[in-house]
Amino acid sequence: MDIDQIRDALAAHAGTRLLEANGDVFAVYDPYGDLPPQRQLPWATIVTSDTYDTASRLDRPGVFRLNLGLPRARFQELIDPAHEYDMTALDVLLPHPVYAGQHWVCVLNPRQTWPVVRGLLDEAAFAVRKYDNARRRTHS
Repeated sequence: MDIDQIRDALAAHAGTRLLEANGDVFAVYDPYGDLPPQRQLPWATIVTSDTYDTASRLDRPGVFRLNLGLPRARFQELIDPAHEYDMTALDVLLPHPVYAGQHWVCVLNPRQTWPVVRGLLDEAAFAVRKYDNARRRTHS
């Protein structure tokens, strides 16, 4: 999978808007396009540089990282906290180097892991639920 294919997969999720900055892509669930900037929190991102952290060594040619926020239970099913992960490994599901504590996973240049990662993207109902809960609180 290349960045454009993954970008298209993110964009295909109903209600998702893609925001782009400096070569990075941020998938935000905002079905009405009315979220103020401070509420536009992504449920997935594609990062292409070491601007935010250097753990994945994204300075290598052609290397990018797909990041995905998950519900806590799903994160715990996938990530072993006792395991020591190589954060530079390509095509391996990893805890996010910065946001694992918030239940984010990542994969550098997904290829063989794409079926698993694609399934995780399909669990975007988590972002929908968060959005709907916030909308209900502000519109009641």
